[in-house]
Amino acid sequence: VQLQASGGGLVQAGGSLRLSCAASGRTFSSYYMGWFRQAPGKERDFVAVISFSGGSTHFADSVKGRFTISRDNAKNTVYLQMNSLKPEDTAVYYCAAVRYYTMNINDYDYWGQGTQVTVSS
Repeated sequence: VQLQASGGGLVQAGGSLRLSCAASGRTFSSYYMGWFRQAPGKERDFVAVISFSGGSTHFADSVKGRFTISRDNAKNTVYLQMNSLKPEDTAVYYCAAVRYYTMNINDYDYWGQGTQVTVSS
C-alpha cells in the first residue's frame, strides 16, 4: 500500500483544515487507517484511527471533540477533518495503515510522506 497525504497548510487559530490520504492498491478496505503527527523536536504521536468500514474511531485526548476521521473505501481515501485548530496542533501530519486496531506507532506497516499543518495564533 502506498499512501499520499495532502491538504496541509497555514491557518489561523480557530480555523479548520481537512487532510486527505489517498492509498494505492485494491486492499485499502482491509486496513485500519491512522493519523499521527510530529511537532518540531518532538516524537511522532497518535492522533486518530478508523476501522475498516469506518464504523469505529478513536482519538487522542488532545484532539477529541475537534477532529473527526472518516474514510471512503470506494475512493481509497481517508480524511482528517480538523476544526477549532490551536497553535499546538502545528505539526507534520502522517497517515498510516495497519491490519488491526492499534494506536501504537510501531505497529503500523505503511506510511505516507506527511503534510505540514501550521496554526498561527
